[in-house]
Amino acid sequence: MTDKKEKKSIGFQIGYPLLWLAGHLPLWVLYRLSDFLFVIMLIVGYRRKVVTRNLRNSFPDKTSAQIRRIRIRFYRHFCDLLVETISLIGIDIRQIQNRVKVVNPELMEELLNEGNNVIAVLGHYCNWEWTPVVSMDYKNTVSMSVYRPLKNKEFDKLMLNMRSRFGSINLPLNSVSREIVKLRQQSRQFVIGLISDQSPSKFELNYWTTFLNQNTAIILGPEKMARLSKSKVVYWHIVKTGRGRYQMTYIPYPGDVATSTEYEITEWHVRLLEGQIMDAPEFWLWSHKRWKYSHLYKPSGL
Repeated sequence: MTDKKEKKSIGFQIGYPLLWLAGHLPLWVLYRLSDFLFVIMLIVGYRRKVVTRNLRNSFPDKTSAQIRRIRIRFYRHFCDLLVETISLIGIDIRQIQNRVKVVNPELMEELLNEGNNVIAVLGHYCNWEWTPVVSMDYKNTVSMSVYRPLKNKEFDKLMLNMRSRFGSINLPLNSVSREIVKLRQQSRQFVIGLISDQSPSKFELNYWTTFLNQNTAIILGPEKMARLSKSKVVYWHIVKTGRGRYQMTYIPYPGDVATSTEYEITEWHVRLLEGQIMDAPEFWLWSHKRWKYSHLYKPSGL
């Protein structure tokens, strides 16, 4: 074991008991912890350069004062998101169900009752860790979430345990296609949730578009999986209505997956997410190095 791996292992052994204890605290206590973390984050300036650069590039017309206000609001929400994620260690499922309200649950119910499989698309917006809980109400349906494994194996295992506590199956991206084929062979119905705004690897820069005023490589997973599995596509539109309170609206893809042109589905969900961010930017994950491969952009035809 290398020194780096040893340090990661020791860090996990020290951090896990603290996380476990925090994960079993009531939410109102966790939000006091969030208040404390918020002050620390303002002082330390967690990824301040990354956050500020992303905001300035995304909103070139905003003043420095406006960018600063968004950054502060982002830190406020980000701290809440951290403790809400930690709460998955011990929180009761009914608490999340009471805090994540779906405006039109009948849409998903109708699609599933008609025998469709569903690809659910969402971004790193509001709280994407709590939302899979709503799919637990879909009887006789396999609920799956796609994820990218963390480099730290111990923390990766912890996150998988947290995310699967309520029955959702978590699949690494490279296993999804095989799982879809297997489920279709078994005639089992499924809902697969995908985060659509992750940065593709430098070897998968297959589609570029303008997103938040920047040349942006987009992952094609949702569109490819929808075509492969002949599934319906639904965007999970989430807004924050209060501290630890979220409201979700299901927005179905208005076209036909089978006959849609290439990248049409991708552009559809990208614009929905972009619209949300433009309306309330503080709830997106600005600390993510979303545009780290933008320097590799090549205009079409070159």
